[in-house]
Formats: sequence, C-alpha cells, structure tokens
Amino acid sequence: MPSISTVPFEQIKVAPNGVIARIILAFLTTAGIFYINIMPAVVNGLKEGLAFTSQQAGFVSSANLYGAAIGALLAVFVIKHIRWQRWCYLLLIALITIDASCIFITEPVTMIAFRAFHGLTGGLLVGIGFSIISRTSEADRTFGYLLLIQWGLGGLGIMYLPGLVPEFGTSALFVSLTTFTLITLLMMPFLPHYEVEKIIEPLKTVASDTTQRLRLPLTLNLSGIFLFQTANMGLFAYMISLGKADGLSLDFMSNALGVASWVALIGALLVILIGTKYGRTIPVVIATLLTAFCSWLLHFSSNEMIYLMTNITIGITWAFVLPYLFGICSELDKSGQMAALGGVASKMGLASGPMIAALVLHDENYQQVIDIAVIGLVLCAIVVIKPALSLDKKTMA
Repeated sequence: MPSISTVPFEQIKVAPNGVIARIILAFLTTAGIFYINIMPAVVNGLKEGLAFTSQQAGFVSSANLYGAAIGALLAVFVIKHIRWQRWCYLLLIALITIDASCIFITEPVTMIAFRAFHGLTGGLLVGIGFSIISRTSEADRTFGYLLLIQWGLGGLGIMYLPGLVPEFGTSALFVSLTTFTLITLLMMPFLPHYEVEKIIEPLKTVASDTTQRLRLPLTLNLSGIFLFQTANMGLFAYMISLGKADGLSLDFMSNALGVASWVALIGALLVILIGTKYGRTIPVVIATLLTAFCSWLLHFSSNEMIYLMTNITIGITWAFVLPYLFGICSELDKSGQMAALGGVASKMGLASGPMIAALVLHDENYQQVIDIAVIGLVLCAIVVIKPALSLDKKTMA
C-alpha cells in the first residue's frame, strides 16, 4: 500500500506520452543547460559586468560545458540503477545553490571552477532527462518540444539580459538561471515514473546483436552531433562580440538574436508536426548544409540585414536538425543509454566550440572562427548520412 505522502503526487501525474509530459520533460532537460541558450548574453555579461577578457569569458563557458559533458557521461552508466526522480530533485536544488553562489564571484579562476561544477551537475540532470525522453513514444517529437522551450525562453534571455547587466551586473544572469531551475523544480511532481524495468526487459534478448549491428551508425551519428554543436556554439557564444567587431550596436544585436531565437521555434515546430514523415536523411542533410552556408555569410555581418537573416536561418535549422539527431540515438536504444550518450556528444561539442574559438581568436578577428564552423558543419552533413539513411530504409521496409 502506498504511503499517505505519495498519494497526492500519484493523483496529479500526467499522461506519460501526452503534451504536458513532453513539456515538463523539456523543462527538466533544459534546466541543467539553460545557460547555453543565453550564451551570448553570458559571455558578453562576463566581459561587461566583470571585465573578463574574451578568452576568460570563453573559458568560463567551456568549463561549464565540459563539466556538463562529464555529467552526461555519468548518466549513461547510472540511469538504469537509480531512482531518477529523487536524483532530479537533488540535482535541481544543487543547481539553484550554485547559480545563486555565482552572483558573488568576481574572479575568473573561481568562476571557472564553480561553472565547471555547475556543468557537472547540470549535465547529469540533462543525461537523465534524455534517457527518460527516450522512454516516451515518438521521441523525435519530445526532442522537438525540448528545442521549442530552449529557443523560446532563450530568445527572451538574449533580448533582455544584455541590457540588464550594466545596471544590475552579472547577478541578472544568474538570477534568471536560478528562476528557471526553480520553476522546473515545481513541475517535477507532475511527471510519471517511466519505470525503466518495464521498458528494458523486452530488449534484453536482442541487445547483443543490436549493439554490433548499430555500432557504426551510432558512432557516425554521435560524431555528427559533436560536429554540429561544436560549429554552431563556437559562433553563437561570440555572436554579440562578432557583431560589435563589425560595428553593430548592442541594442540591435540583442533584439536581432532574440527575434532569431523566437523565429527558430519554427524549426522545432516542424519536427513536432512532421516527425519522420519525410524520413530523416534529406531534411537533416539539407538543413545542415544550409546552416553552413549561413555561417559563411557571417563574413559579411557588418550588414545588419545579413546579420539578422543569417541568425534567424541558423536558429531555425539548429532547432530543426538536433531533434532528429537525438531521435536517431533514441531509435537505437529505447532504454535511454544511447540518448544519454548523444547528450555527452552534444555537451562535448558545445564545450569545444567556445574553447576552439577562444584559442584561434586574435584581436577580435572572427573570420577564422567562421571558417572553422563552416568546415565542421559540412563534415557533419557527410557523417550523418549513413545513420539517417539506415533508419529511413528500416522505416520504409
């Protein structure tokens, strides 16, 4: 018989594969890495509010993201053996504590250490979230909701936070992160249990053969996720700084990036609406190559219209491609371990982008950063063809 304390929570659980459950899972999976979606505001805020150099601000972001990659990797090994809801509660509380502490930090090395620990905690939370999403039906659509939440709220952050930093300092950044995590914490009681045992048992008899057969597609897909995230975040983290170097005003860039994030919702909505109706290969490859072309156009970002339209298009394709890449991981393993591994590749890419950009950046010249991003995106389009095509053939058979 359930204890009295659990009864109210059982009564308010939502349908496991309903829209509300997908939205809550999107919030849960976003909470640990929401700073990614406001990365330009974070990098610019550290430079403007704490007088960090471009390199120091980039290293802070990379430390946060490398910590997230390690945390996501831990999730791969622990997800089958933990009470994931209890862990989520603890991790969300830890994130709130860390973000609140960062309000009072002003020294680069200390900030790097705290954000690395934040990344470790958030990455573990995200890895757990990815694993649970894989246990929903039509995981591609759930990942679409994830990108919908990330880009929608990220657009608000990019639009308003840069203007708040001169008045309130970096506390504006960390208070916004704390608030988002707190809201997610309040949503947790509504999530169903998604019991792992019931879903994994039927798969055990075919696990060995499946692992061997899908090893190459999985490796290529993980490589594609890494390349896609590295290329995009390497540019995105410095998007405000890049615009400043080209003579654009902060007000214009904040509004442009905010609008771009909102319009990017179209990409996530398309995934939710069409799913795999047209397969994965053609949509993913075309959208990735379009991202590469628009990234190259940033060589001419001194033109306000080019800056605006390229960011809008990149936002749409970014929110469109990722759910499919994560969905491929989910199709390879419904237990959620492969989706968590996809989260590791994603975080490694997101961390490596700002790091590589910081290493090649000299005298606020972003041309080489743009070129490296374009090359990474073209390589991504090439390596994801096989895993996407293998699933398309299976679906059409």
